[in-house]
Amino acid sequence: MALIQVNFISKSLMRTVPMNVVLPVDKMVFPGMPAREDKPYKTLYLLHGVFGNYTDWISGTNVQRWAEERDLVVVMPSGDNMFYVDQPKANNFYGEFIGKELVEITRKMFPLSHKREDTYIAGLSMGGYGAIRNGLKYHDTFGCIAGLSSALVLEGMDKRTDDAPFFIEKRSYAESCFGDLSKLAESDMNPKWLAKKLAGENADIPKLYMACGTSDTLFGANKDFYSYLQGLGIEATFEEGPGAHEWDFWNTYIKKVIDWLPLEQNGMGINSGNVGV
Repeated sequence: MALIQVNFISKSLMRTVPMNVVLPVDKMVFPGMPAREDKPYKTLYLLHGVFGNYTDWISGTNVQRWAEERDLVVVMPSGDNMFYVDQPKANNFYGEFIGKELVEITRKMFPLSHKREDTYIAGLSMGGYGAIRNGLKYHDTFGCIAGLSSALVLEGMDKRTDDAPFFIEKRSYAESCFGDLSKLAESDMNPKWLAKKLAGENADIPKLYMACGTSDTLFGANKDFYSYLQGLGIEATFEEGPGAHEWDFWNTYIKKVIDWLPLEQNGMGINSGNVGV
């Protein structure tokens, strides 16, 4: 399994940015097993949460091994702590970076399918929000969206103050990410607004998967968004299980995401953990 670190200049962010890419082009099969057909790879764009970066998913989960088993390319960028939305005043166009530029440049770099039905986006916490928001905004690009413990925290954000003890709960931090909070509810940064708009347009909405731990403080917000999607008649899957906002839960459920995606059943190749003896 090839794990590649890439640094490239982003036009959306106007700086050099890193990403990790899981690329199963070196997968070897046991004698007698059929080799994979030579064709473009299906791709998952996988987003980290607050405090994280492009290394999180590799260090926190077994996603690399599971991607190899299913011949899936996984692209893991950095989003800083900025919720993967556009911030024009700072020239940080994170939404455009995730939903457009990152897809375009990785398709130039690697043998990836250009088909919508082969292109997926997922994330955890802040990255879960980013996956849902950008998956809906760029619905012509992504065929599937998955959010784990998604930070669907926009409700009441316009009532925040700077008296909160933690920076991510402060009004000034929210404004640095989302701009004018009084306009947030009726904007494309609100996944509910996007979902309602797309449903009203009879758009081809990506399939959605959501999961959250029952001990997670975000459980109610995730269940509420799932119910909202159901009310709009949008196809979605919601799973819950024991766990809080932590890596044991995400390691379990990223495997479920990969199993949920429309991937081929190709099996594990030859590696140090599977030598066939």
